[in-house]
Amino acid sequence: MIVFSNTTPIIALSSINCLHLLPKLFGEIHLVTEVIDECSVGGSIFVPKLLEIEWIKPVQSSPIQHSSVLLELDKGEKHTLDMASKFQADWVIIDEKIGRNMAEYLGLHVTGTLGILLKAKQQSLIPSFVDSVKAMQNQGIYFQEALIQKLAQTVAK
Repeated sequence: MIVFSNTTPIIALSSINCLHLLPKLFGEIHLVTEVIDECSVGGSIFVPKLLEIEWIKPVQSSPIQHSSVLLELDKGEKHTLDMASKFQADWVIIDEKIGRNMAEYLGLHVTGTLGILLKAKQQSLIPSFVDSVKAMQNQGIYFQEALIQKLAQTVAK
């Protein structure tokens, strides 16, 4: 399975020490160098050195194929979606609404941080979907409350 992730899900999962969920759910995760660079900048949330994690597969970006379509996206999103399209990825993990829309336009299957937490709860990898989301929110990660409530109804909180 080929899975690409954008920056925000990596930071969000790192914020609650749950980055380990990605290989449990998907195996290897492909990250374009732009995403690795964005995550290494630092900030209030500690992100481990991604190049030192064995299940992370760095991908060197190539010139963007769909540049006009991806114009509205940031550098990490553009290269993530472009390379995911070129690799014919099975999944793209991305949270930003415009990025998700572009991924779907390109024919990619999309999930996000909340989808990761939902799958993790369904597989008993985390004790509580809602508590995990609240922990992220306490770290400054934002999600729409209506979406959280909708997803929480599908699992035993």
